[in-house]
Amino acid sequence: MDLVIGPLDLSAHVDEALAVQALAFGLGPDEVAVRRQIVLRHMIYPGARAFGATAGGSLVGFVYGMPNDRAHWWSTVVEPYLRARHCDDWLDDSFVITELHVHPHHQNRGIGRTLITTITDTAAEPRSILSAIDQDSPARGLYHSLGYQDLARQVLFPSAPKPYAVMGAPLPLRRR
Repeated sequence: MDLVIGPLDLSAHVDEALAVQALAFGLGPDEVAVRRQIVLRHMIYPGARAFGATAGGSLVGFVYGMPNDRAHWWSTVVEPYLRARHCDDWLDDSFVITELHVHPHHQNRGIGRTLITTITDTAAEPRSILSAIDQDSPARGLYHSLGYQDLARQVLFPSAPKPYAVMGAPLPLRRR
């Protein structure tokens, strides 16, 4: 199957993207409904952009992000954890990877790597930050291989059942 990676009008394809996220992240319908509103709100922020991966005309992966703003909800949650580690300056001049998901049948093929490097290659900011579930996983392995380092661990988000790690990397990301 031919894989095409390119800009994605995430607002127009939010339901397709969330179907991928639901499979990749194990989300139920109620969580998808909440995330739908969040994604649509995020996409109106200045500098927000998305890229998608399609195979056979179907969306099989996506990434979206935006320049960080300390007033955004995510930043207000992670800031105390970063400040405690003397690295809250990462919240300034950073591009946030808000979501990156690949359909389970298409994982381990370099799609996630290509999506994240494509979106960060277009960032004006000198570095990137993100959060990932704080456990050994293929996702964290990918982020580490790209140059992301742990800035804070055991970060608790309201209503999230598992702690997260906040990770940061200088841009451009490392290539293999």
